[in-house]
Amino acid sequence: MIQVMVLLAAGAGLYMLFNWLMGYRKGHIQMDLDDRYVDFNQYIKAVLAELKRRGFEASYEGNGLFTINGSRYVFIERNVSMGGVPLQRTILKPYQ
Repeated sequence: MIQVMVLLAAGAGLYMLFNWLMGYRKGHIQMDLDDRYVDFNQYIKAVLAELKRRGFEASYEGNGLFTINGSRYVFIERNVSMGGVPLQRTILKPYQ
């Protein structure tokens, strides 16, 4: 019985860690783009285009900082294998 409880607690902890790493937090903007970008400049242009498509006013300041609707955000990129297929996740975290 104790082993089952420990296994459930460990599973819940791993699930929460995965969600935290993938940007599922209040105030964060996460997006998965259709294409995979290797060139950073093309990647930034694609992020800006996606933000504008979603209705945000966005600009890139440089050094991984965006201004979105008057607030500053930090750019974070995550690469995760989802079912054997690499996923490039973009997370925009509020800048403090």
